[in-house]
Amino acid sequence: MPDPEGGHALHPTILREYDIRGIVGETLSAADARALGRAFGRWVAPGGGATVCVGRDGRLSSPALDDALVLGLVEAGARVRRVGLGPTPMLYFAVRHLAADAGIMVTGSHNPPDHNGFKMTRAERPVYGADIAALGRLAAEAPPSTPPAGTVDETPVADAYLDRLAADWDGGDRALTVVWDPGNGAAAAVLEGLTARLPGRHVVLNGAVDGTFPAHHPDPTDPETLHQLRAAVAQEGADLGLAFDGDGDRLGVIDGQGRILWGDQILALLAEPVLAAHPGALVLADVKASQVLFDRIAALGGRPEMVRTGHSLIKARMAETGAPLAGEMSGHLFFADRYYGFDDALYAAVRLLGMVAGWPAGETLATRLDAMPRRVNTPELRFPCPDAEKFAVMDRIRARLRAEGATVCAVDGVRVSTPDGWWLLRASNTQAVLVARCESDTAAGLMRLRAALGTALRAAGVPLPDVLAP
Repeated sequence: MPDPEGGHALHPTILREYDIRGIVGETLSAADARALGRAFGRWVAPGGGATVCVGRDGRLSSPALDDALVLGLVEAGARVRRVGLGPTPMLYFAVRHLAADAGIMVTGSHNPPDHNGFKMTRAERPVYGADIAALGRLAAEAPPSTPPAGTVDETPVADAYLDRLAADWDGGDRALTVVWDPGNGAAAAVLEGLTARLPGRHVVLNGAVDGTFPAHHPDPTDPETLHQLRAAVAQEGADLGLAFDGDGDRLGVIDGQGRILWGDQILALLAEPVLAAHPGALVLADVKASQVLFDRIAALGGRPEMVRTGHSLIKARMAETGAPLAGEMSGHLFFADRYYGFDDALYAAVRLLGMVAGWPAGETLATRLDAMPRRVNTPELRFPCPDAEKFAVMDRIRARLRAEGATVCAVDGVRVSTPDGWWLLRASNTQAVLVARCESDTAAGLMRLRAALGTALRAAGVPLPDVLAP
């Protein structure tokens, strides 16, 4: 690996809004990881001496990137605590458990197998936005000619992490039957230890970490990845099924009838006990969430707030406001109630299972889902748009809507309200795509919203994607 003595320019496309992520061998390399380690160590403690936890997911490229990252951190004088293979939230936990100054997780999250990257935290706050831009600039600068030498030690935290997850079980001894699918992702590294700590009968699918993801892509927001889980729930007569993304910070849920509960529906359920414990509290949800969720939070006596999509952005907003609970349509769920305020799908699963186990006999996820108000909506629509163009497209659409006098929430992209409901369009911060969603009370209203979205795209010079074609 070349020594980046004169500084090392990171590919500009990998410096995302709330993490660093690229394609291994194209925009991301071990040299980038080493340069990032040097920059991060200097950024946290310019004179050296920062304690930095490092973890990694199960991707095939992660060990080499982990090694290079650690080398760079040591060259910056950091004291590195390697926590090893596991989910991203275990790394976040390690930073708190070990009283470290910062942490870096080597992970490609839910992206394809040839992608990888880094999620970072400094003490208890996420590293994102301007911080990531600053790290890119610092990596490009020549490091000190005689930097202080750091140290490395292996510091397993899995048992302490699992004990902490199980400590908040509040469902008594009710024996639920649960099917778990970590999708061969990093959550699989600790899942057996977690299920051993919980009551009930637990069936684990795809429970070996495998960076090729042989069973299916680990993205619980994609219904195509949930067929195996749905079949297993039916076969086992399970109460519910749980799915995780590649690094274990996003949760998917299947009820006992095989139906998907989306992120906003999961959050609506979890809000009930949290708001009972914190009357009038703020609950945050991203702009993609259904109006049903915001109405439900208000009906429970809470204060709903619509926020930008992005795990780092939501964690920062939670810290600013003191909100005890937040969530995204993507399945990121954040508990500051009895926990640390970061997105941890395994912890959210424990809280969800405890809530279900505590319901009266005969009450299930299926009955709760049946009782929720029904809206007609699209799934999350994702269509390609080059990274170099997607934000300019959004600027053109936002300006046109403003000129037309449309009712627009511009917290993140545009969420346009009409008598039919609402449509959303935003640029993804992690991929070269635009993301859209529409919701209405009626099928006819949904068609009109889809048409309005298509009109806005055409007016901005974007070819109409197939999912919106008439």
